[in-house]
Amino acid sequence: MVPSVPLYDAVAELPLEIESHALDRLELQVSPEFARVTTLVRLRGAGEESVGEDVTYTAGDHPPPADLPLAGSYTLDSFSQHLDELELFLREPEMGASRDYRRWAFESAALDLALGQAGRSLADAVGREPHAVTFVSSMRFGEPPSIEPLLQWRRMYRELRFKLDPTSDWNDALIDELAGLGGVDTLDFKGQYRGTPVDQPPDPQLYRRVAEAFPSAWIEDPAVTDETRPILDQHSARVTWDAPIHSVEDIENAPWPPRTINIKPSRFGSVRRLFDAYDYCAAHDIAAYGGGQWELGPGRGHIQYLASLFHPDTPNDVAPGGYNASEPPKGLPTSPLDPQAAETGFRWEL
Repeated sequence: MVPSVPLYDAVAELPLEIESHALDRLELQVSPEFARVTTLVRLRGAGEESVGEDVTYTAGDHPPPADLPLAGSYTLDSFSQHLDELELFLREPEMGASRDYRRWAFESAALDLALGQAGRSLADAVGREPHAVTFVSSMRFGEPPSIEPLLQWRRMYRELRFKLDPTSDWNDALIDELAGLGGVDTLDFKGQYRGTPVDQPPDPQLYRRVAEAFPSAWIEDPAVTDETRPILDQHSARVTWDAPIHSVEDIENAPWPPRTINIKPSRFGSVRRLFDAYDYCAAHDIAAYGGGQWELGPGRGHIQYLASLFHPDTPNDVAPGGYNASEPPKGLPTSPLDPQAAETGFRWEL
């Protein structure tokens, strides 16, 4: 069903008063090789404080400039236009996508503040009821690959489902064991990444073996080459995209018309572009599922909140942060995740 009015219109004219802002660094040593750094963007005004999270991956690109001229009276839309005029990095970021990630931190904080100042919640503003969120746990096996880490999680959380990253060193025995176990909803080939630790070069043999072994799983971000395309053509209804999707235009330019798409809010940068994508998917009968970016703070709640409003029943890669642990801790929330929308603002009450 085509929305009667654009979704963005529900929030664009919200008044927004910004008196000051602050930046806080979060850091987690994930492995000896990888320290996850994010920056919390705090906006203050009219007795309210809001927060957004900058999920830029390269630690050297944190923090944003501290002296950005943000104070003033705006609407949410005019503040977004103001951000168009600002340089949010001290130097050219290492990854182009970081510009969208940082922009989302300021836009999500502004959305939270405008709603808080209006005494409204995001759910109220867009006329939707939050629902329990189905989620999967994202996992990448080590070297050599072993199914044992997945089994450890399954022994603790018997109904847990997964999004997995196949790699060329997956052998037939491992694939058969995974297929027999069940519970794999999405296979992320990481074929659209360049220059990252998780790059997976196109591998026609891997694509064929995995696609055939998991006939019901979504196939995310394959590399489309002369060698892989004949294989992917046979499974095109299951192909979905993540890394290349930053706008409606990117969805329209997908190699095959997608039946579903991974919508990561931080990839879209602005509230307008994100909401336009939700409208486009609704108008073209495209399902959506959400994805995370190793958020360390309230950014995780933002993506869970959006999933609860727009795609609660799909294999959302928005598991609570405890599911990133190397070994399964006790007492984690299980899927589906109960809705925890705050009474006002754009925040998930953890």
